[in-house]
Amino acid sequence: QVQLVESGGGLVQSGGSLRLSCVASGFTVGNVVIGWFRQAPGREREGVSCISPTDNQAHYIDSVKGRFSIFVDKTQNTMWLEMNSLKPEDTAVYYCATDPNFYCTEGDIRSSWLPSLLHYWGQGTQVTVSS
Repeated sequence: QVQLVESGGGLVQSGGSLRLSCVASGFTVGNVVIGWFRQAPGREREGVSCISPTDNQAHYIDSVKGRFSIFVDKTQNTMWLEMNSLKPEDTAVYYCATDPNFYCTEGDIRSSWLPSLLHYWGQGTQVTVSS
């Protein structure tokens, strides 16, 4: 049974940092594509970043490039999202997700339809950035 559990969210001031974790069970994080998504109040869920196991290639949406880093720890079966230089517009509930049909590409992580295709989601963790 696939399960994803996020943690690490919280309230931080603009310019601050947070590290989110996504603990997986029922599969090995190093063997599948897995990614981070977020949903702000009144907005659609959007992709943030994904990482591919075949080449360890990561992709990010433009608004977080240079500030966020995604990585996996196979020994802990956990995916992380290191978030630096946080901005108020980063405020959202952050989710991790995976699916056998999830392909991590520059275009896919930006696509509005991607979240609707993914079947396995965590419960989310709230990130609030104050100005």
